[in-house]
Amino acid sequence: MASLSKSLKVGLPPIARPDARLFILGSLPGDASLAAQRYYAHPQNQFWRLLGSVIEEDLQVLAYEKRLERLAAHRIGLWDVVGSAVRRGSLDQAIRLANHNRIDALIHDFSALEAIAFNGGTAATIGRKLVGVAQDVELIDLPSSSPANTRPFAEKAAAWARLASFCGPASCADG
Repeated sequence: MASLSKSLKVGLPPIARPDARLFILGSLPGDASLAAQRYYAHPQNQFWRLLGSVIEEDLQVLAYEKRLERLAAHRIGLWDVVGSAVRRGSLDQAIRLANHNRIDALIHDFSALEAIAFNGGTAATIGRKLVGVAQDVELIDLPSSSPANTRPFAEKAAAWARLASFCGPASCADG
């Protein structure tokens, strides 16, 4: 049982303003993110670079709190589909005994929500099951920003560009 408790990983809380239009959901934060208690803290994870390309801001150079402020200004929320799980290391394939977050509640709790984007295949597979049929909310599968996904950055960025319509200047209250 001691080895089980050592490998139990508990995710981070959702981060979003009440008027979020877009949520980006990962699977379960990796060890670096959990240790730092920050989303996408691993230095090789391309999340902040990819999202920065979408909103046309260099998020990588900002302190974490400033990054979150910029996401809020663009009405983007962050969370994960897995709330806790047993996992050795950080790879999605190692997730066992997953306890899922109430992703379906996003649709009811965020009345301005227009899209939920899944960062990677595991997040998409689990998240789509949790959301079910989402009327008036677009579900978008994205290539993972993880360093384990070796697709070229340009290819990932092209797929992530689809998010721009949910956080462009015309739709952002503060951006």
